[in-house]
Amino acid sequence: MDNQSFNADHQQALFDIMRHRRDVRGNNFTSTPIPQDVINTILEAATLAPSVGFSQPWEFVMVTDPHIKTQIRDSFNKANAQGQAQFLDAKQEQYKQLKLEGIMEAPVNIAVFYKPSSKPVLGQNTMKEMGEYSVVCAIQNMWLSARSLNVGMGWVSILCPHTVKRLLKAPEECKLVGYLCLGYVKTFYDSPELERLRWEKRKHLEQAVHTNAFPTAD
Repeated sequence: MDNQSFNADHQQALFDIMRHRRDVRGNNFTSTPIPQDVINTILEAATLAPSVGFSQPWEFVMVTDPHIKTQIRDSFNKANAQGQAQFLDAKQEQYKQLKLEGIMEAPVNIAVFYKPSSKPVLGQNTMKEMGEYSVVCAIQNMWLSARSLNVGMGWVSILCPHTVKRLLKAPEECKLVGYLCLGYVKTFYDSPELERLRWEKRKHLEQAVHTNAFPTAD
């Protein structure tokens, strides 16, 4: 329908979904299977994302094979040990206590790839990374759609992308943008887990918004 408009209830529902979206870890997934129609709805939401030049440069690989998931979890463990070494003292001890992935626990993993076009893309000539940003928009759509369906999603960034590409037999030109874990959860926390654990504080809006230019140092 052209010129579709939305009322205050729709607007509030969308804001509530955004407010209650969470990055879910393995300590919170259940083993309850996700119906295929629910997965299809989440994937369809991804395809509704904006993309530069309407290029739609996303590709998705569903991962349910325990053998493949185990090898990807092994890649996580190796990268996680390296990540832990970046922090010192109390921060490193806190890091050790964090559960940062749900690869084995989540019933479904989805690897999301950027596949560049073989021809020029409108709007991508001076900012080549716009294609990858388009894929990120698709992932955000998946996250919001999953939350609206009461499905948890976690984004695992502590991985070797080349290992994931090899395991999933991805074409050379494809780039891994996101590795996602999806499943029903024990609970959706009221606030982000890392905020609850005091790993970081939420940034206030006034800290991020400037007018006309960034402020200069006095």
